Amino acid sequence: MKKYKVIVDGQEYEVGIEALDTAPLSATPQKPAAPAAAAPAAGGEAVNSPMPGTILAVNVQEGTAVKKGQALMILEAMKMENEINAPRDGVIASVNVQKGAAVESGTLLCTLR
Repeated sequence: MKKYKVIVDGQEYEVGIEALDTAPLSATPQKPAAPAAAAPAAGGEAVNSPMPGTILAVNVQEGTAVKKGQALMILEAMKMENEINAPRDGVIASVNVQKGAAVESGTLLCTLR
């Protein structure tokens, strides 16, 4: 057990803290992580996450024809909902994330062919 001195509103307290296990503590529940970034299919164009966040909705599936500017997914970042739009006309070759996945900047979201 380690002992620490803590001062709260000018009042000094001595507290003891004992580590029960070595697993890191988390203040928030963990969300399912996105799969590791994979390379886009040959000849395909990768659509990557522009920022870290959580996938709120996936509006397409493999084989869906899309138009330039069409919303592919909704990404929540910093309490804002951001549309991830198709960079060009094409067909979805693969969808690499699912609703609820936590993604980092640069994570492959889907591939467009």
